[in-house]
Amino acid sequence: MAKHDVEGGSFAAKDYHDPPPAPLIDAEELTQWSFYRALIAEFIATMLFLYITVLTVIGYKSQSDVKAGGDVCGGVGILGIAWAFGGMIFILVYCTAGISGGHINPAVTFGLFLARKVSLIRAIMYMVAQCLGAICGVGLVKAFQKAYYNRYGGGANELSEGYSTGVGLGAEIIGTFVLVYTVFSATDPKRNARDSHVPVLAPLPIGFAVFMVHLATIPVTGTGINPARSLGAAVMYNQQKAWDDHWIFWVGPFIGAAIAAFYHQFILRASAAKALGSFRSNPTI
Repeated sequence: MAKHDVEGGSFAAKDYHDPPPAPLIDAEELTQWSFYRALIAEFIATMLFLYITVLTVIGYKSQSDVKAGGDVCGGVGILGIAWAFGGMIFILVYCTAGISGGHINPAVTFGLFLARKVSLIRAIMYMVAQCLGAICGVGLVKAFQKAYYNRYGGGANELSEGYSTGVGLGAEIIGTFVLVYTVFSATDPKRNARDSHVPVLAPLPIGFAVFMVHLATIPVTGTGINPARSLGAAVMYNQQKAWDDHWIFWVGPFIGAAIAAFYHQFILRASAAKALGSFRSNPTI
């Protein structure tokens, strides 16, 4: 079937125009209640995310600790931990997407900023809210289960023994690329207009991306892909090993997010070609 038959038939795409890019500096945002409501939503969502997920990690380690009378096969296992992280992202993105966009991750915010989806002011304030929320979320875990928290590592991200720094950094870059690429694809307004007959619940693929990345990288770094998550655990655990490796969990996710933003915006969406002019490929050449 020819392309024009599809576009002119019953499955024709809706009219679509690229939304204007967000201004680099938008001081007017600071006067709007919706901006502060979005910050509160990011803070609470990240706090809940860290509370549930770190509690799951510590619960698994305590239940599988043979020295403490546990069962080596007890607890939820790596699969259950991955589900906790992915499931919470699905829930929290669904709850906050209409308020703040449901970032819950400085790397996601950074990628969207590079793509001109949010202003610099909003990006910085989101990251601050996310980091504070993460610290508070892990703080709640430590307050409720201090003995278990200190004994089982506080859910802090550390490079596992046997893996080099390069491998850990690469795992964080690729893992974050998968996540941010999924965010761009699931929330792409052009895709929603073109494939309007195909319902897409954006939080679902985003949550699954987090789940799959955790399955792959928990044995390597404990899976960061979220600098706020890594910072919150490192601050509350406050041990040398966690701080020694901490830079990996900022540099890796930010590089991965930047690559995902470039790939989606300038290759898949051909923004570079549009910027150079009205570029069209000629199939007859």
